[in-house]
Amino acid sequence: MTQSQIAPEVSRLVRDAQDGSSGALDELIALHMPLVYNIIGRALAGHPDVDDLVQETMLRAIRGLPGLREPDRFRSWLVAIAYRQIQLYLRSRKATRMRRVAEPVEVADPRGDFADRTAAELVVADQRRELAEAARWLDDGDRRLLGLWWQEASGELTRTELAEAIEVQPKHAAVRVQRMKAQLDAARGVVRALRARPRCPELTDQLRRWNGAADPLWRKRFVRHIRECPMCAPRREGLVAPEELLLGMGALPVPVGLAVGLKSAALSSKVSLLKSLTVAATTTVAVGGGLAYAVYHESLPPGGDTVTVTPTLTRSAAPGTARRVQTNPPSVTATTPFAAVPVSAIVVAPGGSDTGNGSVKRPYATVAKAVSVVQPGQTIALRGGTYRLSTELSIETSGTAAKRIVLTNYANERPVIDASGVPADQWAITQSAAFWTVQGLEVTGARSHAYVCRACHDVIFRRLSMHDNAASGLMLRDPGTTNNQVLDSDFFDNRGGLGIQFGSGTGNLVRGNRAYGNGSSGFDLGGFTDPVSLEYNWAYRNEANGFALAGSDVAAAHELRHNAAWDNGGPGFTDDGGTGALQLSNNTAWRNGGSGFAFPNAPALLRSNAAAGNPVSLAANAQLSRNNWAETFRSTDPAQAEGARQPDGKLPRTDFLATGDGVGASMGGY
Repeated sequence: MTQSQIAPEVSRLVRDAQDGSSGALDELIALHMPLVYNIIGRALAGHPDVDDLVQETMLRAIRGLPGLREPDRFRSWLVAIAYRQIQLYLRSRKATRMRRVAEPVEVADPRGDFADRTAAELVVADQRRELAEAARWLDDGDRRLLGLWWQEASGELTRTELAEAIEVQPKHAAVRVQRMKAQLDAARGVVRALRARPRCPELTDQLRRWNGAADPLWRKRFVRHIRECPMCAPRREGLVAPEELLLGMGALPVPVGLAVGLKSAALSSKVSLLKSLTVAATTTVAVGGGLAYAVYHESLPPGGDTVTVTPTLTRSAAPGTARRVQTNPPSVTATTPFAAVPVSAIVVAPGGSDTGNGSVKRPYATVAKAVSVVQPGQTIALRGGTYRLSTELSIETSGTAAKRIVLTNYANERPVIDASGVPADQWAITQSAAFWTVQGLEVTGARSHAYVCRACHDVIFRRLSMHDNAASGLMLRDPGTTNNQVLDSDFFDNRGGLGIQFGSGTGNLVRGNRAYGNGSSGFDLGGFTDPVSLEYNWAYRNEANGFALAGSDVAAAHELRHNAAWDNGGPGFTDDGGTGALQLSNNTAWRNGGSGFAFPNAPALLRSNAAAGNPVSLAANAQLSRNNWAETFRSTDPAQAEGARQPDGKLPRTDFLATGDGVGASMGGY
């Protein structure tokens, strides 16, 4: 049915709803919910707050419906409300300095089996992913306009309706759209240059100063480089027009649970209280069919590319509404000290002096001084107090297998490294040295990444507290990242938690860590091409994913055991576009805003995993054994799990999300 055919029906529904017909109101809202969801979802690039904003938009329309004098303008009026809500949302996020970069939306390609596609189809599919990621780089105004234009290009909106939403004439709207598309194409060039292998050396050097945020300022810098670079410029060739890409991109499905949130609202004395709305939208089931399961699964029968499992949801709050609530956990520096600091240690204290000799009686004042003089086999011990960095701290001296270098807190004292004075184009701490043990430290306030270890090997990080940093708390990256361990540490209220990304290397272990309240993912392995082992880690209340594994087209077979993810805004565990044979055993996903286990691309092996309160989306070639997607837990109170660690720095022991049947994570038992 065309828009011209729909319009009279919409006008009739509006008039009937204004006259008090709750059935007409239900039908009117159900008819337009997908349109509003796609406008807001595309503009916000899949941010977890999309559902809340859609709900607020629809409630505003419901409350204002009695005053709509021209029923035939309902669609334009509703689109304008959605546009203004996006504008207010982005403005408020900027004003409160809480705006985060959302994870890229991975848009399903509905056109069949990859094995049957031509080379041209593969190119188009890849460019669709680039297009979705490029949207993150637009400024707020262009992101709002993209949400509208996306619907215009798919035939859901007319140019007149788009122009009315942004309150300009259609001729001016055409100019605005062309400018936005030019910025979108420039951003697509940035995405392509960042993904390219081998990467341009000059761009790689520029990335060292990048804070990791996909913002318009860095887009302009990258675009300027790409335009002038003989290596990067040719990579922009062959871009398919965005209109052609949009034709094959499926609409974002409206979450079933969103309708539940639109509860009774009083319209006027003419319209009765709105009952729970039912929306003519379902969760995604890929082309070719799909089956829903509950309880245990031994194998996945043949069917479509994706099976979406949706257990019954019972939750007291919308996903992610409590993500930013702080429980004020104690420092990860536990009451039990590490091994005694040797007498020969290099001692640093806030009241010391770099003209001293680094002894207990005459300590150095800065960590940089101690790092500059340390030799293999020595220990740097930081006394309690605050150390304020004003420039990047660089660690370049390596230890040896027999003589490790140790950077530690002194006894059970609590040293805090305040990195707020380091410029935003520098990482707070950069390490390129091997055979170190870094433990018992707290790093906060960085305007970019707090701690980056580049091509490090045989480094142990343990009992760290990394929080309130503008980018990641800790990142291990680049080729040669091998045999490192991240143990018993907390990463919270950063933009990103712990990342092992953009590199390669075997033997890396992540165990006993918590990542929570971060603006993107808790644990992120995006772009890391070798397997990483993650054991007994917890990710909760992160705005995006709990565990983001692999990243687009990366085939790393990461191994996950006894990890748990709850109350994250996105999926608990996701392949994030990766295609590796992931191995997951005894992991738990509960009450996440997205799927508990979202592996539509990876041929994952899943054994004895548990989920409840969130759907499960798996590829058809996933291998399943003894998983329970409707698990019952001993406790669903997270207070103990989110509280103090044990005296030795281990995760707290708790009955939270414990099953007692051998399925799911062993909470704190390692």
